[in-house]
Amino acid sequence: MKHSRNSQQIQGDFQDFEAPAPAEPEYAGEVTMALPPVPMPDPNARRGLAQPAAKRSVLWSVLGILGEVLMTLPAVCALYVVWQMWWTGVQSEHTQVETRQSASWSDPAGGDSSKVAKAQSGDVPVQPTSASDGELIAQVYVPRFGQGWVRNVVEGTDEAELSLHGLGHYPSTQMPGSVGNFAVAGHRNGYGRPLGDVDLLQEGDAIIVRTKDYWYVYKYTTYKIVTPEHSEVIAANPEDLNTPPSKRMITLTTCEPKYTTATHRWISYGELSYWAKVSDGVPQELATSSNSVKVAFSSSNTSQSFVSKLGTLQPIVLWALVAYLVLYIAALVAWRYPVLREIRAGKRRRPDASIYGWLLRHQPGPLVIRWALLILLLFIVSVALIQWACPWAASNIPILQSMSNYAVD
Repeated sequence: MKHSRNSQQIQGDFQDFEAPAPAEPEYAGEVTMALPPVPMPDPNARRGLAQPAAKRSVLWSVLGILGEVLMTLPAVCALYVVWQMWWTGVQSEHTQVETRQSASWSDPAGGDSSKVAKAQSGDVPVQPTSASDGELIAQVYVPRFGQGWVRNVVEGTDEAELSLHGLGHYPSTQMPGSVGNFAVAGHRNGYGRPLGDVDLLQEGDAIIVRTKDYWYVYKYTTYKIVTPEHSEVIAANPEDLNTPPSKRMITLTTCEPKYTTATHRWISYGELSYWAKVSDGVPQELATSSNSVKVAFSSSNTSQSFVSKLGTLQPIVLWALVAYLVLYIAALVAWRYPVLREIRAGKRRRPDASIYGWLLRHQPGPLVIRWALLILLLFIVSVALIQWACPWAASNIPILQSMSNYAVD
């Protein structure tokens, strides 16, 4: 059959056909290279999760914690210095303002600060004639220490008086205006440093004492530095112990040196120049002239600082604690629980040991929120240390007791 013969012929033609050999490489010695496998992206990295890393050894963890402790100790010491140098002064100012307000002394010239009190002659009145411990007996103004500088003088020189009430009157010495020696004591550093600038006094500087009804204007004369056992410096006649007093003197006693252990006492002397009535106005030394030829009581510019109006840091601690708890709980619900689940599931490595790292990690939320919470927490701890821990340490630790002379009123 013709069709069959054609099929066989075609089949034989396909059997005789040879496929062409593959082409030789264009360049001799050509080498083919296999591409490296493409790494698959880590899903944890896309979500911003920390990648596992080698954990520190126990030794390095211990050294890290020790370093953090050594950095924390100076910070605590600095907080104690802040309490000693600043916060005790704030508390003293608060107490003095409260004492003046409770005394209800009348303003000079019935509130007319444009009047200068006339210097009086004749017998000098003495006021008060007696006082009980802690009672306000006078206010002291020293223009050399700054415009508006004023401190209370209370009866007694125990630490309870000197720590919170400004200056203390030696009960064994005379009262303002008396023949003899009106002697007062005050801190030179901390507690408002009432006598911190006694070394700035110059001969002739005014030291003005105001009682309820009278002004006593003393003029600074000289000073001396003695050791604490020289109690004769506050005698009625410190110039000659064997002679009855004839002058009306004022003596300011404070510690020396200023910033280290007080091994000596700085004694400043003054003598009465004149006296005046509070109802007549203010002494010329406390008045400033203006273009209108009026005078103004310079201490009227004195304003109580905002922080001293608080008197205590407890409200700040409480409000900061409330803010911290609100932010902490909100961040805890939103971010902290998912992170803990990832750690338990092994998707996050457990972190190394660290005090501040531990505190930071245990704040919930993203990094910004955690830092904000940590800073707020450290602020609360710092304020609490100033409010409660530092006074306790100054009252109960012997070395701090001798350094601070702190006492609770």
